[in-house]
Amino acid sequence: MASGEKERKRGSLYDAPVNCVLLDDADTKHEYTVDQQFLKDATDMMIDFGVVKATDRRSKVVDFYHPHELKEKIDLELKDKGESSQTLLSLIKDIFEYSVLRANPRFFNALFAGQDIHGLIGQWLTDCINVPAYTYEVAPVFVLMEHEVIKRLLEIIGYDNGDGVFCPGGSAANMYAMNLARYKKYGQEVKTKGMHGLPRMVLYTSEQGHFWIKKGAAYLGFGTESVSLVKCDKSGKILVKDLEEKIIEAKEKGDIPLFVNATGGTTVFGAFDPIEEIADICQKYDLWLHVDGCWGSSVSLSRKWRHLLKGVERSNSVSWDPHKMMGVPFQCAVLLLRDNNGLFQEAHGAGSENTTYIFQTDKFYDISYDTGDKVIQSNRKVDACKLWLMFKAKGNQGFEDEINIMFDNARYFTKLVEEREGFKLVTETECINVSFWYIPPSIRELPEGDEFENLLGKVAPVIKERMVKAGTLMIGYQPVADLPNFFRIILSNPKTTQKDLEFVIDEIVRLGDDITKADLLSYGCIQE
Repeated sequence: MASGEKERKRGSLYDAPVNCVLLDDADTKHEYTVDQQFLKDATDMMIDFGVVKATDRRSKVVDFYHPHELKEKIDLELKDKGESSQTLLSLIKDIFEYSVLRANPRFFNALFAGQDIHGLIGQWLTDCINVPAYTYEVAPVFVLMEHEVIKRLLEIIGYDNGDGVFCPGGSAANMYAMNLARYKKYGQEVKTKGMHGLPRMVLYTSEQGHFWIKKGAAYLGFGTESVSLVKCDKSGKILVKDLEEKIIEAKEKGDIPLFVNATGGTTVFGAFDPIEEIADICQKYDLWLHVDGCWGSSVSLSRKWRHLLKGVERSNSVSWDPHKMMGVPFQCAVLLLRDNNGLFQEAHGAGSENTTYIFQTDKFYDISYDTGDKVIQSNRKVDACKLWLMFKAKGNQGFEDEINIMFDNARYFTKLVEEREGFKLVTETECINVSFWYIPPSIRELPEGDEFENLLGKVAPVIKERMVKAGTLMIGYQPVADLPNFFRIILSNPKTTQKDLEFVIDEIVRLGDDITKADLLSYGCIQE
């Protein structure tokens, strides 16, 4: 037999569509194997419990048990012998039963909520193929897909010739930006020799900024004392005058002002720093301007609300978490750079001499599509597919419609708070975060002062405990500066309706109307 014919026969499975039945080891051609049947049954269960029930507002948001109780509800012990498929299916059902259902339209606890079917399919598709996104040779479709998604996000932000990469969360994206700023300032020397001998560098953020910056300062070797917290106004926006004064003060001391972190949507109040004014300051004093837009970058999808990020195109970098306001399944976070000058690879790459088993320079295809050296990870999970599929399904218009619904809901809920007795806004609503107090009848007549604020600060925790145990709602609370605990509702689920919001007000009254001073005074002293 000729060698060519041998080669053709050896590869014959790939010369024509493969008949999967012929590749199945099962004796019966059209029956599922045990594993395949388990997959089918588990998928049906995920649709029933994780999609249909999870998105039904009649379902409990959570069926809460304390840790010691929950351990008795689910068999979490890992054993020497494997369990049957039926046991595994029962465990999957238990996992759904006792988990928080963030897809419920009455889940308002965090910056993420809801469920998008196209995103969910994109997540499953990613895990089914299960390859890392570091080279074109192992992830050809996903690498091209990531390029396309990054291109679209750059266009939306307003970076004409930028670069970007998917990151393992928003904090990591922000830390990448901090590292890039340092590399841009000091070049290869800081990469090879470290911080030894360099002057003290100062990093600026607002008092309302996210805690990532202190974690990043510690992790990257700047030290937490290098973080300078800039004063904010009552709405949570950075005071540009105080920023400039702190920059001048640092320069006079011989320190190097390096990096300004402007926040595009603070975690608590949803405040947007004045990026245009901050850009002027950064340009004047030669600082890297980064916009932490993990929460608020998504407003750029809406023509009605993108003005909140005015000036973002002047920044050096911006972070964006589509897994928040855009509703993409976890995780999906991006760092975008204004300039496409190879900075990612220069700052984060290990060098071709150290990575020849992955990033060979003599490959037979365009190696510019091997993007693994843009990040500090090696095996980077594909996070672009779910966002790409959602863009394909919705287009920009679909995302814009959903963002507008969220903002409309936030304005409607603000109106309900303003009109209902016993409720009081903490600050003006700018984003889709609404901060408010509920004041029960038992303390409404108390004069403002230490006693009132001490009692008021315990109202939200008491009501939160009651709502979680009832399973009817989930809303977060926190203090800020000298303000006592208040509720922060996040309206990031476009499936939430005005009737849901009216229910929230009524339910808080139902849960908190009978709270007495004695309840508040005793709260936190003895917990069951």
